[in-house]
Amino acid sequence: MQPTPKTEQELLTRANALAGMTLGELAHMANITVPADLRRDKGWVGQLLEWHLGATAGSKPVPDFAELGIELKTIPVGYHGKPLETTFVCVAPLIGLHGLRWENSHIRHKLARVLWIPVEGERDIPLADRHVGSPLLWSPSPEEEQQLRQDWEELMDMIVLGQVEQITARHGEVLQLRPKAANSKALTEAYGANGQPIKTLPRGFYLKTQFTAGLLEKYFIL
Repeated sequence: MQPTPKTEQELLTRANALAGMTLGELAHMANITVPADLRRDKGWVGQLLEWHLGATAGSKPVPDFAELGIELKTIPVGYHGKPLETTFVCVAPLIGLHGLRWENSHIRHKLARVLWIPVEGERDIPLADRHVGSPLLWSPSPEEEQQLRQDWEELMDMIVLGQVEQITARHGEVLQLRPKAANSKALTEAYGANGQPIKTLPRGFYLKTQFTAGLLEKYFIL
């Protein structure tokens, strides 16, 4: 594992140095085996880049670069530079929501400063041959934050009102809420329609692809 970067600039310099390299080359440098595919190793690309960039958080609920307050997000892109899938941000709270506001929410904290690293994600490119793209260090603009906040408040209102089971991936302009569990037995507590406790699948917040596509377009002028 590389030493932890001390400044934003150091982190960005490191991330820029990875641009253009393949995952196979990076894995070889880190002495890490490349899996056959990502079906069983969904977080592998992120972990490989964390190793090279010196991320410290692991699975702790703090930004990947805790001292810098920066979250690392890899983003698989297609041949035309468009994101191929939604981006997981964090698990959504389903109980104990009294007094929770956007300003003090975990998701806002997670998205305050993000290092986006696009990675080729087309299925027909072998994993080891996929290239890493140029990084983008991003904080939400006032407009972007307003979009995120609006969706978050709408989704949280539905959770508070016991409508968590009615929320679909279509709710929200830029943010969606959907089940996040390794299997259907991993249930958690939530509120039912009459305020009674119910068991449901954990939910995660995901950024929709049109939001992340907009970021890449705006900053990379694709």
